[in-house]
Amino acid sequence: MIDLETIWKRFRPNVEKELQYVVGRSALPMYSMMRYHMGWVDERGRTRRNTAGKRLRPVLCLLACQSLGGNWRQALPAAAALELVHNFSLIHDDIQDSSPERRGRPTVWSVWGKPQAINVGDAMHALALSSLLRLEETGVTHAKMVRAARILGEASLRLSEGQFRDIAYETRMDVKMDDYLAMISGKTAALFSGSLEVGAVLATDDEWAITRLRDFGQSLGMTFQVHDDVLSIWGDEKTTGKPSGSDILMKKKSLPVVCALEKAGSADRERLREVYQQESLKPGDVEEVLGILDRAGARRHAQEIGANYYREAISGIDDLTITTPAKSELQAIAAFLLEREF
Repeated sequence: MIDLETIWKRFRPNVEKELQYVVGRSALPMYSMMRYHMGWVDERGRTRRNTAGKRLRPVLCLLACQSLGGNWRQALPAAAALELVHNFSLIHDDIQDSSPERRGRPTVWSVWGKPQAINVGDAMHALALSSLLRLEETGVTHAKMVRAARILGEASLRLSEGQFRDIAYETRMDVKMDDYLAMISGKTAALFSGSLEVGAVLATDDEWAITRLRDFGQSLGMTFQVHDDVLSIWGDEKTTGKPSGSDILMKKKSLPVVCALEKAGSADRERLREVYQQESLKPGDVEEVLGILDRAGARRHAQEIGANYYREAISGIDDLTITTPAKSELQAIAAFLLEREF
């Protein structure tokens, strides 16, 4: 049995150190806002116990690099860049959704306002590219650095496309399963895929191995988002750090809702459309939607889809020649993403 804490402890301290170096200690309040979002300081800029997430994307990048025999420490600037792109997208996502909290704390925009939060997100995206371009300083060839930059740029574009679809779907009632899968393929899976691909590229010239790890990351990202959709509706608010029912109140076409639109009885489907076509939902509407989802078996169906992507991810690296510990660790992370409660 792989202890996930051993994986986090191997990589996270180095990732945090690299991130703190990139963000820097500038006195300009914009950077203090970044440090707040990253979990290093409170609203007044005072150092606090780090409550950041698991840093999944940089950890996956470094683990992919190590698994193919690369020096994962050389990849740290790229790992930091991936995490900064992820967090830039979270800051903007919170603005777009008017989300007041993330990880149990007020979001950047809810503390400092939306205009400045946009600036913080934009600056974080710029820092991501600056970080990645430091790869040559760690001994990475120029050609590999340019390739990594292209992968990150393409992943960022796909992420933005997915976010565009997500918001566009809020006002549509004809969203199908294929539409949903296309949306999360960009919004979430693109950066997971890019993280694994960058780590692999920095370790090897074996294109087959690079492709397998890239595809593993894609399936992993799909698993993550499907399970996240389930948690956003049925997860424990104290554990997830998100207000319960927030996705329903925002009229998000998350997987359980898409499932219900396809599988619910005709009366329930019509009522779901009526509720979602209101200008805004009330807390009482959330309970009604939950009842419709339950009758349609939406939770079970969504969980089955997540499990299918998990199996796809695992089977994709079965015949990949990497060290046994690394393969077991990648499999353990995949299982964690399928079963996590936060």
